[in-house]
Amino acid sequence: MPEHPTRKIVITGAESTGKSTLTAGLAQHYKALWIPEIARTYVEGLSRHYTYNDVEKIARLQVEAEQQLNADEPLVFFDTWLIITKVWFDFVYGKHPGWLHRCIVNSPIDLFLLCDIDLPWVEDPLRENGGENRVKLQQRYLQELHEYGFKYRLISGQHELRLQSAIQEVEILLRG
Repeated sequence: MPEHPTRKIVITGAESTGKSTLTAGLAQHYKALWIPEIARTYVEGLSRHYTYNDVEKIARLQVEAEQQLNADEPLVFFDTWLIITKVWFDFVYGKHPGWLHRCIVNSPIDLFLLCDIDLPWVEDPLRENGGENRVKLQQRYLQELHEYGFKYRLISGQHELRLQSAIQEVEILLRG
C-alpha cells in the first residue's frame, strides 16, 4: 500500500454547471491528473443517438479509467463519474445494470464537488436537460450522494469564485 494513497475527487452536477471548466482549473492549480468527461467524447463519436448499451459502455470506460490510475498519483480529479451515469440510466431508461451499484459502493472517492445550478444553462448539441429537468437531475445527484453516504460539498459562484470555493474544499480535504 502506498504511503500516501491517491486522493480521488469527483466533480459532479447537472448539465451546464461548469464541471469540465472546474475540473481543468483544479487540475491546473494542483498540477494534478484529471480524467476528462468520458460520456461527452463517446457520444460525440456516435453517428446516431445513444442507446442503453452505449451508456453501459460509458460506465465501463469510467470504471476502467479509475482502475488504470497509477497508485503513486497523489491527487486525481474526475470530470463526472459513475453517479452521473447511474442517474442517467435511471432518468432515461428507468433502470441501470446491477454491477454499477457495486462499482459505486466499492470505489473509494474522497470528495465530491457538486456544482450548483447557479450558472445559466447553455445550449449544446449534446445537452438534453435544461429547465425543470436540470433542477430534477440536480436533486437526484444530491439524493444519490446522500444515499451512498459520500462526502460532498456544494460549489457555487461564478467563474473565479467557483474555482476558489472548490480549492478551499480540496485544501480542507488535503489537510484532514
